Amino acid sequence: MATYDATARNYNELHGEEQRRKARVVVDYLKKHSLIDEYSRLLDVGCGTCVSTQLFPGQKTGIDPSKELLKQCPAGIQLVHGVAEDLPFPDKWFDVVISLTAVHNFDNVEKGLSEMRRVGSKVWVITVLKKSPKFADIETLLRKLFKVETVLDDSTDAIFVLQ
Repeated sequence: MATYDATARNYNELHGEEQRRKARVVVDYLKKHSLIDEYSRLLDVGCGTCVSTQLFPGQKTGIDPSKELLKQCPAGIQLVHGVAEDLPFPDKWFDVVISLTAVHNFDNVEKGLSEMRRVGSKVWVITVLKKSPKFADIETLLRKLFKVETVLDDSTDAIFVLQ
């Protein structure tokens, strides 16, 4: 994660508004369908600076491989330095698992998605960068590992709501 460690100081300036925009779409959808509330346990995989994590209700945990990004997260979010492919949580621990524009950065996408599936219990929301060369492969894996409830359109990402 040397790239994100090197650009951590400017992360929110570069990506903050985009991340908040996507998070608001996701939060609105989850609330509208009663899939999240203040008692939900939420995991954000690839949370970065938690610029989007903080917009969600509930007990929030963020995991990211960049220590420099994690240093910028606000108080009130449990932080874990780690990777999607090896999530240090019990099976079915989280009600909601999200990953906003991070999956294309996983070293092993299928293993990371499988780990997210393992630790979640209710709903998963994974956004995939439309211009990623891995988009078609990631979409295939999402459809293989999860039941797709819907795909929300965003200007930069496809937002997969999964069960």
